[in-house]
Amino acid sequence: MKIHEYQAKDIFEKYGIPVNPGRVASTPEEAAAYASEVGKTVVVKAQVHVGGRGKAGGVKLAHNSDQAYQVAKEILGMDIKGCTVKKVLVADGVDIDREIYAGVTLDLSCKKIVFLVSAAGGVDIEEVAATMPEKIKKIYIDPLLGMRDFQARQLAFELFSDPEQNKAARDLFKKLYKAFIETDCSLAEINPLVVTKQGKLLAIDAKINFDDNALDKHPELMALNDPEEEELDEIDAKNNGLSFIKLDGEIGCVVNGAGLAMATMDIVKLFGGEPANFLDVGGSSNPQKIVKAFQLLLKNKKIKAVFINIFGGITRCDDIANGLISASQQMDIHLPVVIRLAGTNEEKARQILSENKFTAYSKMEDAVREVVALAKGEQNVNNR
Repeated sequence: MKIHEYQAKDIFEKYGIPVNPGRVASTPEEAAAYASEVGKTVVVKAQVHVGGRGKAGGVKLAHNSDQAYQVAKEILGMDIKGCTVKKVLVADGVDIDREIYAGVTLDLSCKKIVFLVSAAGGVDIEEVAATMPEKIKKIYIDPLLGMRDFQARQLAFELFSDPEQNKAARDLFKKLYKAFIETDCSLAEINPLVVTKQGKLLAIDAKINFDDNALDKHPELMALNDPEEEELDEIDAKNNGLSFIKLDGEIGCVVNGAGLAMATMDIVKLFGGEPANFLDVGGSSNPQKIVKAFQLLLKNKKIKAVFINIFGGITRCDDIANGLISASQQMDIHLPVVIRLAGTNEEKARQILSENKFTAYSKMEDAVREVVALAKGEQNVNNR
């Protein structure tokens, strides 16, 4: 679950992480009122659950209340990557000397928490990782031991030679880690963490994502959820027992199991295609889930082909086949569909599909080659 910057800053403040003061505004008048109250330069920032606000024009300075009114008027209602700005954070301006990145997240490959810092703050950390990976320093933290003092010192000495700033950084890093652990985050990030002209450390931005599986332990955090910021299709999918995340590709994927879904997206990319979504129908054998899956996929006009990849264990292949037949009878599936089946009731599923002019592959590689070719328009549809 994602939350807004102003909400993340409230959490940081509770853990003693210094932030620049601010107020949320839903109208230009409210933005102007705060700017008038503080009587100095403010920054007006769009509050949406996507990155790239600055590049989209969603972050602007205002030197007085009149400018704050005008800037807020421009940002409110703006569309940023499909999200409409309904709130802005009006925060006190800061005299910045240096910008730093600090973040905590999970590294599932080694089953540890990773703490990352970089002197190249203020830009997308993904961009830094791609172009200047040597500028990112990281340490791995065993969750059973927690962040040790020597690890905080190690990170601080990567960034600060000034004794006072070094000490402040060690304290801040430990507090950020504590906030990450105690609120069950999947990400806690400060970008940028700035050093002011006065030599103080200040978190002037804040980003927190929570682990959905832990939210039952934190009803107070659930109250921070903004359903208007969630993708409507993702909400619809969740209500129907599907795990769905929309991506930017052209191959719609329908898969059972999160691990297989990830592997499917990887192999689609390996063979030159681009997945349009992550869609896990889960382990239950419910044909209606396939119908719902196609309803979601057919909304996406970018999709040029659909790949159904099923490894039947708890999920029965014949139920998947019946779901596909039901979908084809209830709606116009105008896209080529490539099917790969293996596992429980596989032969029965193949018979059902054959009777309805569908065929299915056994090998995933063969199916992926076919669906990638179809998406690129390199072959005729031969499976329907």
